Amino acid sequence: MTIFPPDPNLTALRVALARLRGERGWTFDELAERSGLARRTLIDLEHGRTTGTITTWHALAHAFDVPIECFLTSLCDGHQTPGTPPP
Repeated sequence: MTIFPPDPNLTALRVALARLRGERGWTFDELAERSGLARRTLIDLEHGRTTGTITTWHALAHAFDVPIECFLTSLCDGHQTPGTPPP
């Protein structure tokens, strides 16, 4: 029997991006300059039109000076994080 993991919470991922950008008061243009990503890519990420690649999220982590886990852990929002004991 194959056991499939729960779907990643992509909404929480884009909310984490929007929250960090908002906390710093950065426009999409400012974040594009700091991350080296295209403004359109950032808008599409934050509005849920794309999920990006690991390279994209790596660039964003560096731009915000946060560990990449700040983004990746949000993928498990709403379900049990792997490696934690059941409630």
